[in-house]
Formats: sequence, C-alpha cells, structure tokens
Amino acid sequence: MRAAGRSVRARLQDRLAAWDPGLLRLAAGLRTTGAVALTPAVLALLRADVKHLVAGAMAAMAATFAIRERQPARQAVTLALGLPVALASVSLGALLNSRVVAGDVFFVALIFCAVYGRRFGDRGTALGMIGFQVYFLSLFVGAATDALPGLYGVLAVAFVCSAVVRFALVPVTPAGVLRRLRQAFRARLARLLTAQSALLDAGPDEVEDALKAVRERTARLHETAMMIQGRLAEGTPDEATAHLVQRRIAEAEIAAERLGLLLLTARSAERADTLTLHLPGAPVPSGGRLPVRDEATDTLRRELQALRRLVEQPVGQAAGTAPAQVRNRLLGYRDEENLPPASGAVQDVFRGVGEAARAVMGLRTALEGPQDESGDSPATARSREELEAEDAAIGGGEEDREEPTGLRRPTTRAAVQVAVGSAAAIAGGELLSAQRWYWAVLTCWIVFLNTTSTGEILVKGYRRLVGTVLGVVAGLGLAVLAGHHTWTAFALVLVCVFAVFCTAPLSYTLMSFIVTAALGLLYTLLHTYTPAVLVLRVEETALGAACGVLAAAFVLPVRTGHRTNELLTTVLERLAEVTDAAVDQLSGNPAAGLLDLARDLDQALADLRSATQPLTHPVTPLRGRRDTARYVVALLETCAYHARSLAATAELLPTHPSIAADPRLRGACRRIAHNIDVITAHLGGERGDARVETGPSIASLLETGSGGVPRYGRITDRVLRHLQRLDEGVVGLARPLDVPVAAPGR
Repeated sequence: MRAAGRSVRARLQDRLAAWDPGLLRLAAGLRTTGAVALTPAVLALLRADVKHLVAGAMAAMAATFAIRERQPARQAVTLALGLPVALASVSLGALLNSRVVAGDVFFVALIFCAVYGRRFGDRGTALGMIGFQVYFLSLFVGAATDALPGLYGVLAVAFVCSAVVRFALVPVTPAGVLRRLRQAFRARLARLLTAQSALLDAGPDEVEDALKAVRERTARLHETAMMIQGRLAEGTPDEATAHLVQRRIAEAEIAAERLGLLLLTARSAERADTLTLHLPGAPVPSGGRLPVRDEATDTLRRELQALRRLVEQPVGQAAGTAPAQVRNRLLGYRDEENLPPASGAVQDVFRGVGEAARAVMGLRTALEGPQDESGDSPATARSREELEAEDAAIGGGEEDREEPTGLRRPTTRAAVQVAVGSAAAIAGGELLSAQRWYWAVLTCWIVFLNTTSTGEILVKGYRRLVGTVLGVVAGLGLAVLAGHHTWTAFALVLVCVFAVFCTAPLSYTLMSFIVTAALGLLYTLLHTYTPAVLVLRVEETALGAACGVLAAAFVLPVRTGHRTNELLTTVLERLAEVTDAAVDQLSGNPAAGLLDLARDLDQALADLRSATQPLTHPVTPLRGRRDTARYVVALLETCAYHARSLAATAELLPTHPSIAADPRLRGACRRIAHNIDVITAHLGGERGDARVETGPSIASLLETGSGGVPRYGRITDRVLRHLQRLDEGVVGLARPLDVPVAAPGR
C-alpha cells in the first residue's frame, strides 16, 4: 500500500513538473499570493482602514512580483533598495496629486527612467517597476500629504511581509530550481516517449493527432532544456559541473528527437524529413502507413515502454537487478546486439533506442553521481567508459558580443517610445476621466513590457483589450458575489492573484481577464464600484493600447519585418558559427566551446520565434505571410537540430573510440557556409551577384574509398547525413526569402 502511495505521488509530481518546469510559476504565485494575504492580515491587526489594506496588498504585490533575480542575497539587496524608492515615489505622488501639469510631467519622466533602468539588468528593472507601481498606487488610492505617515507604515509592512514570504515561507534557491527543472526534463522526456509510442501505434485516422502531440512535446522538452541551460551557472557548484550537465541534457534531447524521426520513418514508405517534426500541419510522409505488426515491431513497442520506465525511475532509487537488465538490453542495441530480423528502418529505431538509453544513463550519472556497476553487461561497460572519458575532457568558454549604443539600444528606444505614448495617454485619459486617467497610462506601460516591434505591441494591446472587455463582465458578477463583505472580497482577490501567475505564460488575454475581474473587487472594497467605472476601464484600456501602438509606429519605430530580419540574420550567424566550429572539430582542429555556441543558437531561435508571433497570429489578414513565417521558422528549427547534432558528435571526438577526425569534412562544408553568407547579405539589403549554390550531395564530395564508410561502426555516415540535411535546409530558405538560386552545374 505504501509503495502504491509513493507511485501515485511520484506520478503526480511528474505531471506537475511537466506542466510547470522548475515549479517556477507555482513558486511565484505562492510568493505573491502569500505576501498579498499576509500584508492585509498584519495591517488588520494594527487596525488599519480598508484603503490602507488595499494599498498594502498592491504594494506587497509590486514588491514581490518586480524582483526577478535568482540569488537570494541579490534579491535581499534589491528588496532593501526598493523600500526607499517606494517611499520616495508615494511621497511625490501625494505631493503632485493636486498639481496637474507638474504631476503629469513627473509621471512621464518617471516612466522614462523606469524603462531606461532595464539596461542595468534585473535590479534596474525591479527598482523601475517598483517606482512606477507605487506611484500608480498613490493615484489609485488618492494619496494626500496628510496621509503620508500612514502610507509609509503600510509600505514598510508590505515590504517586510514580502521579505518574510520570500525568504522564510516560500524560499527558492538556484540549486533547488535547477533540481526541479531536471525533474521536469525527465518528466517531459517520459511524456515525449509516450507520444512517440502512440505515433507508432496510431491508425490512419489518428496519425495526424499523434504527430501533433510529438511535435508539441518535443518543443516542450526543448523549452525545458533551454531553461536548464539558463540556470546552470547559478545552480551548480562549478563550471565543470555546469558544462557536464549541459552536455548530458543536450545529448538526451538530441537522442529523443532523433528517435522520433526514426519512428516516423519506420511507419512511412520513405525516409522522413526532419522538417516534418518542426512544421505545424506538415503531413506524415507517404500517408503514414503502419508497419507490419510482426514480432519485431511488438518487441519495439515493449522496448519503448521499457525506455520510458528507465527515464521515469525516481532519482536516488536503487537500481536493482531488473532495471539493470533492462538497461543492459537497451544499450546492447547500440552495438548491434540482438537486433531482430526486420526492415532497415525498424532496426534503425532499435539503434535509436540504444542511443537514447545511453543518453539517459549519461544524464543520470551527471545528475546523481556514480551508479552501481555490478550488473553491467559488456555493452553497458563500454558506454560507461565512454561517458567517464567524456566527463574528464569537459571544458568551455564564453564569447563577448558587441552591444548596441545610443538610440540603437533597445532600452533607450523603448524608454522614449513609452514616454511619448504615456504623455498621449495622459492627455487623452484626462479627457475621458479627470480621476481615473491613469488606467490609460498603465495599459500603455504594460504593452511595452517584453515587446520590441510594432507588431508585438499591436498584438499585446489587442489581447489586453479583449481580456479587459471580458473581465468587466466577470467583475460585475464577482462584485455582486462579494457584496459588502470585505474579507470575502479579499479572498477572491487572492484567488485572482494566484490565477494570474498560473495563466500568464499560457494566455495574456486570460491574464488580462483575471486582472480586470480582480479590479472590480478592489473597487468594491473601496466602495467606489459602479458599472460605469468598469466601462470607463475598458475605454481607458483601449486608449492606452492605441497610444502605445501609435508611439511604437511613429517614434523610433522598429517594424516587425525589420525586427524579424535582424533576428533571422542573428540566427543564421549563430548557425554558421555552430556548423563551422563543429566541422572544424570533426576535421581534427582543437575544441571550440561548441555547447555554448549551440546554446546561443537556441536562444537566437527562441527570440525569432517570439518576434514572429504577430506574423503567425490567427487573426492576421496576411495569410501568405503567416504561412511563410511558419515555414521559415520550421526550416530554421530543422537546421538547428542538425547543427546541434553535429556539435554533440564533435564533442565526442576526443574520447569516443569509434569516431575519428576526417579532414575532408572541411571542404564539404564550404557550400553551406557560402549559402548562409549569401542569405545573410540578402537580408541586410545587399543585392549583389552572389547566389545560393546547389549541387551534388555532401557525401559525394568526399572520396570514401572502395571500401566505403561503415554505416554504424563509425560515425561518419551520420555526420554526412546531418550535413546533407543542413545543406538542404539552408538552400530551402532561399525561396521563401526571395534569395536567387544559381542553376545547378553539371
């Protein structure tokens, strides 16, 4: 019974970890909700009135939400600096509340400084946000100079409560976050294997949905890998450990993605293109026919389930005899042991299972330390020796990149834009309401957060407006439900605050809906609630969003097309760096920090994916442009996969006994480098005579000799396949980007 309880608890923990990697959203929600709950409770014991309770709750939310630093010591310093900033902000808000012109000018200046402060990192961002939010709080509660002593006390209580919740009640350490992210990676890897098994078994009417699930879970696994890479420096004791975990995470991700591609090929009549796993809506090759249900495919299904159980094995659990036997059997497929008689495509999947098992063992060793070796088979012992040799050769380095200056700096440009937009929002907002004009300014401020281009701001403004309109309706219902019961209203506000953190990464429209619903409750607490107030909220929101979009469009504008071209150029440059460094290393040159280069490529691709959201939004009228953007991003994701695979293979070169450097690869990569340069120059506006080159396959450019290259004894065949797919992907970018292609020569 106890074992069954542990099993259920472990499954629930895995589901939660897969839904919220690192439990970051849960921790942020608990922290903010706890601070918002604790502050009014303390103030109620001090017999504060309702206005001070509302002010304290808002201040606690600002103090908790604004701080994003990862190290507890830095968080404490920022929180300590935030209190005097908050006191100064509320003082100026109370002093200037009755001076319309001076107050408006100062508010615009404060907004400029708050946004400009983002250039100073997380601390500058946090202090700027606290200054803005507390000034907004003073306007919301109608602060006056004679009420300042009471507000000072409220702010002090709010910051102390925020500190208590952050450091005592819901403590979060970088090492703890990284540990939970690793658990999330394991859970998402297991869910991906489940989806891949379903793809193998899916019938003709189910295959499209099964492939969609594989795509989604592959993307989520990659998202978790990126989150882990971003926190390795703070969450690991030294650089060597960070690079070791980074390598093992990358290997496991690549092995899982390759296994999905092999499964897709096994159920198709021809080799599947990697693009199928990255392009939404791409059909299954050759209609996705099911393989024959024979003994080999039945064994394959059992081995996929065994691999998933190996992944799901809880951390720290003793291996035992049965798991060791499963591991030995799966690893044996790497060395051609016990391969069943089947088609070449199905045997490839068995080999892929063996590679994935090897990656899982390496990941466990990196995360949990040395494993029990008593039950190792010869294949397992060889894999363990390879891993130990690779661990001993870990190294890496960082590369400094040039930062833009002046008005080219994103923070400077955004500060100017939001200041101009806020000035327009103040002027228009006061025409709508002399008392609640600040809602327009708040919307203008918010639409500029985490956005860069005009298109991103337009989409965010649209989503906020839709969420606000729907939230007004919900606010009416919640206000009626709460009535005049103060603590009932506060309890509903707490539910809304927690829901905001659960929904923010999922849907900005839903988050805006919840915020507006909570606003109705706050007005109820202040006894200023009327349906007209919430209607005014919609009008001010629409005005603020319009002012933000106009400012972005006409003040130092960054067009969506220009922004995406810049990011596309960056992705291509990073792709060229990874490919060039990997081929150099595979050709026999010294190591070049490939894992860091691959991480930079992944981050550049993530930035591009975010920037293309306005182009791929469902309501965009430019259907052709939307399809082109999706196709280009999918092609780049395919190229990035092959580049990462090349990098991972090159990292094995110094220690893997079955891999040898081949100087001929250097020449085979020349066409890829040339084509990337041509596309990059075209995106930069250079219209010269250079054209994208096509020609014979990469493999044909190498003279392999009469004996050829063994398919699986050495790694050369796989390297050539990745280079060939990378070459095809880069050439494939030419058509949607209108880059001229040279006619193939004889």
